[in-house]
Amino acid sequence: QVRLVESGGGLVLPGNSLTLSCAVYGHLFSWFTLGWFRQAPGKDREFVAAIQRSDGSTHYADSVKGRVTITKDNNKKTLYLQMDKLKPEDTAVYYCATASGDIYDDSALYESWGQGTQVTVSS
Repeated sequence: QVRLVESGGGLVLPGNSLTLSCAVYGHLFSWFTLGWFRQAPGKDREFVAAIQRSDGSTHYADSVKGRVTITKDNNKKTLYLQMDKLKPEDTAVYYCATASGDIYDDSALYESWGQGTQVTVSS
């Protein structure tokens, strides 16, 4: 069984940076497609970024491209999301998730989820 624990959320000023972490407990960390999603109040959960299991390629939503970097440390079994130039519209609960397939932007195909960490961008 896989368990995911996010950390690193908080309140930040617009334009500042934040790095989220996701510790993955269980085996086969390097076999998963690893993704970050977010959900703002009153909105559906949306894809943010992912690393595909097949070739390690990274993918980003258009809304965050150029401002966000997803990385992972296989030794530490930890996924990261570096977010720069944060905007108020980035305010949401951020979730990490794992998928055994290669499709990366469909939340329905991710099997395991963390509990989420709140990111609030406000002056």
